[in-house]
Amino acid sequence: MQNEDLATYLNDHLAGSVGAMEMIEHLIKTYEGKPIAQFCRELREEISADQDELREIMRALGVKESGVRKAGAWIGEKFGRMKLGLEGEGARDPGLFVALEALLLGIKGKEVLWRALAVVQERWPGLQRFDFACLQKRAVEQGGRVNAKRLKAAREALAPE
Repeated sequence: MQNEDLATYLNDHLAGSVGAMEMIEHLIKTYEGKPIAQFCRELREEISADQDELREIMRALGVKESGVRKAGAWIGEKFGRMKLGLEGEGARDPGLFVALEALLLGIKGKEVLWRALAVVQERWPGLQRFDFACLQKRAVEQGGRVNAKRLKAAREALAPE
């Protein structure tokens, strides 16, 4: 690996995915028995696959995973959860809306990660085997589904009392 900035960038995205997975796990537990829990289970599988792909990219480039960054993301998610107030209290649940918005922002970050790697792909032999166009498309589709759930949650959480 000759570019520490790229290593940092990839580790930052990996840490973000760790935080997202923690949030999704909490959403699944909080909303067990409700349709949003099943949606989150499916999302967890997709994000896990993307996380595996990112780890494979890092291995291909010789980038070591930063335990410090991943631990920071884990801790940050725990503090964020307190702020969100995720308690599954019913229709007027602003925590669900904010959690889905945070996940959507992370998915958008993943989309632009794949785009950035596509731009430098020809300069890094280790990146040649990755299909960044497919990964970008998957992120866009994933973001669309999360956004639909976010907007539904917004209608419920942000409606006048």
